[in-house]
Amino acid sequence: MGEGIKALLKNIDDDLKSKDLAYESQKVDKKRVPAVGARIPIEKIVVNPKQPRQDFDDSALQELAESIKTHDIIQPITVVSLKDGTYMLVSGERRWRAAKLAGLNDLPAYIRTANDQELLEMALLENLQREDLNAIEIALSYQRLMDECDLTQEGVSERMKKERSTIANYLRLLKLPPDIQTGVRDGELSMGHARALLSLKYVDEQLYVYREIKEKGLSVRQVEALVRNMINPKVSDQKDKPKESKLPPAYQRIEDDIASLFSMKVDLQRKNNGKGTLKIDFQNDEELEKIMQVLKL
Repeated sequence: MGEGIKALLKNIDDDLKSKDLAYESQKVDKKRVPAVGARIPIEKIVVNPKQPRQDFDDSALQELAESIKTHDIIQPITVVSLKDGTYMLVSGERRWRAAKLAGLNDLPAYIRTANDQELLEMALLENLQREDLNAIEIALSYQRLMDECDLTQEGVSERMKKERSTIANYLRLLKLPPDIQTGVRDGELSMGHARALLSLKYVDEQLYVYREIKEKGLSVRQVEALVRNMINPKVSDQKDKPKESKLPPAYQRIEDDIASLFSMKVDLQRKNNGKGTLKIDFQNDEELEKIMQVLKL
C-alpha cells in the first residue's frame, strides 16, 4: 500500500521476464502460473467482483469484436491465478467480453501478484485511466478508494498524483441529487455546470437551475451568473427564485430528500402543533407519471 497505486502496475515487462512470481494473497495458487506470454483459455477467466466498471456499450463491444477477429488481441489482459484453476481479471474486461463475442478460445495475459486490496486498487486505477470516464464515474471511483481501501482524501491524492483539491471537487459532486448526477453521467451538463450548482444551499434550488440548463441550454458562465443572482438576488429578480426555507434543519433535510426522490420542487410546511402540508410541483404529464411510479400508484 505504501508504494502507491502506480507501483502496483509498473514493470509489467519485468514480470513477464521473471520466472519466480510470488503470490501474496491466500487465494492465489502458486503452482498454477502459466508460462510467460501464455494464452489463457477464455472460459477460465472470471470477472473481478470489485471491478468498478459496470456499463459496457454493446455497439462499441461489437466493433471491438470485429477488430479482434481481424487483428487478435493487441494488448494483453491482466489477471491473477486462483486456486480453483481460474484466472481473475484485474484489467481488460472490455477486451475479454469482445473476445468472447469474436469467438476466441484464449487470450494473451499478464500475470500479476496482488492481494485482495491491491486487486481493487489496480482495478480502480485501470478504470480511472480510461479516457471516456465522466465526472461522476471518476468521483465514485475516488469514493471507493476511500471507503474500501481505507484511504483519506490525502491518500487518494498521493496515489493518483492529483492535487487534493481536485479529488475534493470530484467527491463533492456525489452530494448532488440523483437526477443531476445522472445528467452529468449522461453528458447533459458538464462538471463546470455541476460545480456551479453545488454553491446552492437547497436541493429544490439545484433542481430548478438544472431544469433551466436543460430547457435553455445555459452555458457554465450563464449558470454561474444565475447562481450568484440566486444567492444574492436583486429585488427585481426574485420572481423565479425559490423561497428561502424557514423550516428547522431536520425538516429541511426531509424536504430536500423528497425533492431529490422526485427530482421536482417540493414545498413542506409544518406548524408548531405538528400539522402541515406537502406540495410537489410537476411541469407536465410525464412528471406526474413519475410521481405515480415512485408512489407505486
